[in-house]
Amino acid sequence: MKFKAAIFDLDGVIVDTVPLHFNAWKRMFNDYGKKFDYNDYKQKVDGIPRTDGCRAILTDFSDEEISEASEKKQGYYIETLEKDGVKMYDTTVSLIKDIITAGIHTAVVSSSKNLHMILEKVGLTDKFEVRLSGSDVTKGKPDPQIFLMAAERLNVAPEESVVFEDATLGVEGAKRAHMCCVGIDRSNRPDLFKKADIVVNDLGEIDLPRLQSLFP
Repeated sequence: MKFKAAIFDLDGVIVDTVPLHFNAWKRMFNDYGKKFDYNDYKQKVDGIPRTDGCRAILTDFSDEEISEASEKKQGYYIETLEKDGVKMYDTTVSLIKDIITAGIHTAVVSSSKNLHMILEKVGLTDKFEVRLSGSDVTKGKPDPQIFLMAAERLNVAPEESVVFEDATLGVEGAKRAHMCCVGIDRSNRPDLFKKADIVVNDLGEIDLPRLQSLFP
């Protein structure tokens, strides 16, 4: 097998939207009298579709109430995004450029429906041959659907792909898709990345030879 495709998660991997998402989730859950901390964020809502995240905490809510809570969270997120903007991880962007130069296919995926808006905001749309958001899938992570769709659209085998993920459920989804996975542990919680093939704190620690070594 050869390394033919790199599939990047968006939030927390390419752009630092995690504080924006966490604050929006916390604000929304507080509106309903639910306590919500960063540990809840990483283990229960990070990297999955918004409605699934709502259900993880608001367990006794009806579908209509979940939809309302989901829209409220999205409103808080957009409000903060417009006010504070979003920064990119320069080390990730540098790796993406190296991967493209090496002739390896690229995709970006996100459980969020905000993917296209964020890519436009940071000027990275043209760096990816395939772009998949929560609007394109019917199953959220850890289901492998979004990763398998990305590989199919890139016309590569799952086993020829590397996924870059910062969420536990995303890592699990990548491995269910039979892909190699680089886990990005930005919060010093290596226990959350046990299933990843490589765990780093930042993609500045990764280069092409190390990625290619995953394919003996």
